[in-house]
Amino acid sequence: MNGDAEGDLGGDMGSGMEGDTGGGIDRDIDGDAAAAEELLYDVIRRLRPLHRTIVRATERELEGTGLTAGERTLLDALRAHGPRTVPQLARSLDLDRQPVQRWVNHAAELGLVVTAPNPAHRRSSLIRLTDEGTAVVHGIRAAEAAELRRSLTDLSTGEVRTALRVLDRLGEEFRHLADGSRVPPEESGNPEKRDAAHPDAAQDAISPAIGHRPPAPARPTDRPTRTERPAE
Repeated sequence: MNGDAEGDLGGDMGSGMEGDTGGGIDRDIDGDAAAAEELLYDVIRRLRPLHRTIVRATERELEGTGLTAGERTLLDALRAHGPRTVPQLARSLDLDRQPVQRWVNHAAELGLVVTAPNPAHRRSSLIRLTDEGTAVVHGIRAAEAAELRRSLTDLSTGEVRTALRVLDRLGEEFRHLADGSRVPPEESGNPEKRDAAHPDAAQDAISPAIGHRPPAPARPTDRPTRTERPAE
């Protein structure tokens, strides 16, 4: 009798646990998805205020240099990737060409960048940093890095990597939503289709040894206005 009772009890507990566990897993999955969704909304809500705050902080640090936050971004892009055309810079910064060209013009007036021949396209000049421009951007980054090390010591390398991965994924998905550019997997590796979708890609291509970057100078009146900076 004890054996029968134990068998019945075991069977009842087993079947009950299986049912509860299955339902619990489904509820947990739904709950986790909802929580992740709300957290993603929180990330998105913070992006624009964060960007504006970073621009204001950068402008304050740049006081006396004659540079704007956008021009600082331009110089750092050239430092990181080497000479590029204006269209290439605009695409990498996800901006229109006009403000990028104005930043290039003013940086050239300050002696921080110069135009250079583009081996890949005679009519599309490269923009590269001068020695002075390299020294300026390295000095700015050194000051910024010292401040980050002082104020953000509570963030681990792993947390920063995770933040980068999340931001990259959000950027990827929102680009698809913004321009309808989601490509079926079977087409994503087809260079002919990619070139057809981006006819200027071949024109702007530069050998990896040279890098990529923008063109010529103008006037101080062409510097970006306040309304343009938040788009940086």
